[in-house]
Amino acid sequence: MTIHHKLFWLTLFSIAMAHVEASLVVHLRSLYYPANPLEIFPLNLLSHRDLAIELTRELATVFMILSVAFLAEKGFTRVFAAFVYVFGLWDIFYYLWLKVMIGWPVDWLDWDVLFLVPWPWIGPWITPAMIALLFVVWGGWILLKNVTAKFNQLTASVFVTGCLLALGAFLLTVVHLLPQGEEAFRGYQPEHFSWFLFTSGYLLMVMSLWCVAKSTD
Repeated sequence: MTIHHKLFWLTLFSIAMAHVEASLVVHLRSLYYPANPLEIFPLNLLSHRDLAIELTRELATVFMILSVAFLAEKGFTRVFAAFVYVFGLWDIFYYLWLKVMIGWPVDWLDWDVLFLVPWPWIGPWITPAMIALLFVVWGGWILLKNVTAKFNQLTASVFVTGCLLALGAFLLTVVHLLPQGEEAFRGYQPEHFSWFLFTSGYLLMVMSLWCVAKSTD
């Protein structure tokens, strides 16, 4: 199979998987926010059963994407490129499908619950979409070049640091609620997002991936 055929099937898988994800979220919103599925804040809590299902589904999603990446490529950097390409495209089309299905997001800065492990990641939906776009562009570039790119100790360290900073921006939004327990999240309305932390992390990720891409020239 040529790299173009691989990229075609990875793209198709990402778009189809995003549709499945968006469909499930539409059902959950209809169940937990019947009055207005476009507004998920103030936050309603999932039942313990649904929360357990969501947690395992999120982990299963990551393993599915990782499995496809390992099937498509060999070598750490190319497997990683396939992983971030699929992950990024899946995330972008997830929001596109939601827009088609229910008209959400309404605004560029609409808040979203992004992930649930180890506690809810909360931030404007555009922030993970920005990371996803970076992943798609870089992952697609590395795959199409059909050469072996490598992270060195510096680029790997910068990338991981950037990821941790961006992750911190999502996790710190609600970290003050953790000591108060589960009920503190009921009716929660986010107000502040650490754009400085997110932007710092994002720029470090861009720098690292750009350096790795340049090393293939």
